[in-house]
Amino acid sequence: MIQKLFPLDKNYILRQAQSVLEEELIDRMVFELKRSYTFLFNPLRLMDPTYERILDTMDFPRDRVRLIYRQLCGIYRYKHGDNQLEFLFDGRSHSEKFQEDWSMALVEYVQKLGQHEPYVKTMLRMTVLFDNESRAAWSENNCKAFINQFFEVRVVKRLGELRLKVG
Repeated sequence: MIQKLFPLDKNYILRQAQSVLEEELIDRMVFELKRSYTFLFNPLRLMDPTYERILDTMDFPRDRVRLIYRQLCGIYRYKHGDNQLEFLFDGRSHSEKFQEDWSMALVEYVQKLGQHEPYVKTMLRMTVLFDNESRAAWSENNCKAFINQFFEVRVVKRLGELRLKVG
């Protein structure tokens, strides 16, 4: 494990807050995905077999959504990367504040992403419409690429180091 030089650094607290909310927010991501599908592809809410399957499916490979969740976590930390803690006068801890801020930001992220067909289709293929591993892997890669393009972030991997760059 990497030794933390500054255990009260904002990014450590933020990462911990994101980790605590992971399961709850993965469920929220899937809920928003189903809403996005409805608005984009079935605004009249006609019950066809596909729509019924999307609404009824609760069991799917969560690991795929977890990867997308963690990608969005990293983008958020990168875009809010200052490491200075602010003074809080409302009695909350920094962890509580970061959990609230992150929850709102993630919902906003997935709602904006949900306005785009490529995101909705790839997320559906790797979650509630999962049919085989190879199609899910292909969808996952396309989804990650779409998210990076959407947020104008480029991931650069060199010598075991991972960097995010804007533009």
